[in-house]
Amino acid sequence: MEHYQVGVDIGGTFTDCVVLSSSGDLLAAKSPSTPPHFATGMLNAMGLVAERLELDFESFCSRISLLTHGTTVGTNTLIQRRGSKVGLITTKGHEDIIHIMRGSRGIDSRNLNPLVHFPESQKPVPIVPKRYIRGVSERVDCHGEVVVNLNEAEVIRAVDELLALGVEAIAVGLLWSFKYPAHEQRIAQIIRERAPGMFVSISVELAPKWGEYERMTATVLNAYIGPVTSNYLKQLDGQLRAAGYRRPLQITSCGGGSISVERAIQAPLLTLDSGPVSGVTASLFMGKLIKCDNIITTDMGGTSFDVGIIHRGKPAYSSIANVAQYEYFIPKVDIQAIGSGGGSLARVDPLTQTLRVGPESAGADPGPACYGKGNTTPTVTDADVVLGYIDPDNFLGGRIRLDRAKSEEAIAGVATKIGLGMFETAAGIAKIAEFKMADIIRKTTVEKGFDPRDFTVFAFGGAGPVHAGVFSRELGVQRVLIPLNRIASTWCAFGAATADLLHVHEQVDIQSSPFRLDRVNRALADLAKHAREQMKKDGVPAFRLRLSFSIDMRHRGQINEVEVDLTALTEGGRPKLSAQALNDLHGTFYERYEAIYGKGSSYADARLEMVTFRVRAQSATQSLTLKRQAKSRQASAESARTGYRKVFWSDLGEQKRTPIYDGAQLRNGMELKGPAVIETTDTNIVLQPKQRLRVDALGNFEILFGG
Repeated sequence: MEHYQVGVDIGGTFTDCVVLSSSGDLLAAKSPSTPPHFATGMLNAMGLVAERLELDFESFCSRISLLTHGTTVGTNTLIQRRGSKVGLITTKGHEDIIHIMRGSRGIDSRNLNPLVHFPESQKPVPIVPKRYIRGVSERVDCHGEVVVNLNEAEVIRAVDELLALGVEAIAVGLLWSFKYPAHEQRIAQIIRERAPGMFVSISVELAPKWGEYERMTATVLNAYIGPVTSNYLKQLDGQLRAAGYRRPLQITSCGGGSISVERAIQAPLLTLDSGPVSGVTASLFMGKLIKCDNIITTDMGGTSFDVGIIHRGKPAYSSIANVAQYEYFIPKVDIQAIGSGGGSLARVDPLTQTLRVGPESAGADPGPACYGKGNTTPTVTDADVVLGYIDPDNFLGGRIRLDRAKSEEAIAGVATKIGLGMFETAAGIAKIAEFKMADIIRKTTVEKGFDPRDFTVFAFGGAGPVHAGVFSRELGVQRVLIPLNRIASTWCAFGAATADLLHVHEQVDIQSSPFRLDRVNRALADLAKHAREQMKKDGVPAFRLRLSFSIDMRHRGQINEVEVDLTALTEGGRPKLSAQALNDLHGTFYERYEAIYGKGSSYADARLEMVTFRVRAQSATQSLTLKRQAKSRQASAESARTGYRKVFWSDLGEQKRTPIYDGAQLRNGMELKGPAVIETTDTNIVLQPKQRLRVDALGNFEILFGG
């Protein structure tokens, strides 16, 4: 009897389900998402797969060996500001931390308009109004010593007042609590005694780090989305169990793996951005199979374009995130996103009379003009239709018919304003979007100290393969890979299915050089102990556990830190450094620092500081295999050609009769030259002039440059 490993990813428009069978077969399905009842869309997508396997839903669920789910419930709750009424308890005298924020107000260099017009920018609407904040008497100093004992009478009064106001969740964040967690833990205990069932979020369990604002924000955001997300996950878990699924449900996390549903219920903040991160997880899995260690992941959907980096077989990480201008601490795979997707709107600026594309999007409803739902502003998808990249009669395998005339009408309106022809305007819309994508990739790689020319671009999502040939060429990369043919548009769901169980534990212990070996090793050993305890709770045997350590370091006196990987310095994954390894750590820091900030930017005579110690504890979910194709005896790709259509190629400056190929018919070893369009069920690959495409044994499409 075959068993299945299943990944489900919920997007704003579609819910994707990918199934890997124990024999190595792959099956994917898409079903419309069903907000606000997202579980319905997930079960519908799984039901489609069950039908294709000719199984009833209960039999399918009983054969699932592992189900991993990526959810956007928390993200949507934040975006729509439909979270819970949150109360906050903090150290007396510091009740305004979350309102004061940082001076930047959560605006960075990628948000160009707010940055240029910073005086006009505003703080976000407070996620916790002041009337729901209470200060209590207590104080711990920076060394973890109690200066003022916790006044429990004030805590009880604060809790009762918040309950009387009707709060649905309570966050607790005290000064220096990560040095002495007992006060926060006691407050949480009092809350649960007086309000059983109340969602409680305390900072020491979520973000035990130096930086009171970011730590407080993480704790409050976790409480804000907590009741909604936890109720959704509890209901879904119950529905799956009732349908016959007996294994523990796993939830994808922003750290680059999966966590148990129990941990996700406790810390739903870990699920934010987990969808785009799953694309990195899938690319990491594929990179190992094809021995590709340096990867730029690019996920282009209807609204956004998400970029991730894998260098030497490891994702690039970040310890801080930003949502709705709120910056917060969370250990996560670093994903950078811009508003550049298939639904990005193209408009003429009334002052400069120049063409602009995005970041505003038509979304799924009304969608691009060609959807025929009332939108008359052209989008990138409309440009693709007019250029000939997309066949209106074969969009998403023919499931949706597009109206080419409406795309032409929308683009003609823009073309008149800027004095260009319809095809030139459509090409301009596509080029602006593609150059914006190249720009964010360039920034993302260079800011991490990497040269994009040393990487392979993985292009996925519904629109990524359409535009990858241009934005990758602008970066100077040598190869683009569209992974697993028809699976590319559901790549994040594939990432969920292949994700390892992952927990990230952090501990702040600020110490200056010269470092004491025993103190460093004690911090690493404490983290390893916590990691083993958590994995034991998840039922992971010790032999399957892999630990990797890192330390955030800086020049003494600086604020910004650099994460230094200890993999090459620890003893086989054990939490222990030798005296020589500790000495070598200085050189490792200087090398990483100069890779980011430039050669000669470090200062060898300055003292160094260790700030945050970190362990990533992983356990492989299953031993997965993918079927490989034998090389096709038919070397020519002509057998896969389905016909021709006129496509406008901006490089050639003209429409050209272009061959169209069925991607499902292309086999291992086949090659073809551009210009050409390869159609799959859920996306198209646009092969520009002077580009080549070949198919490998796993069914990946590789775009190579140079004709």
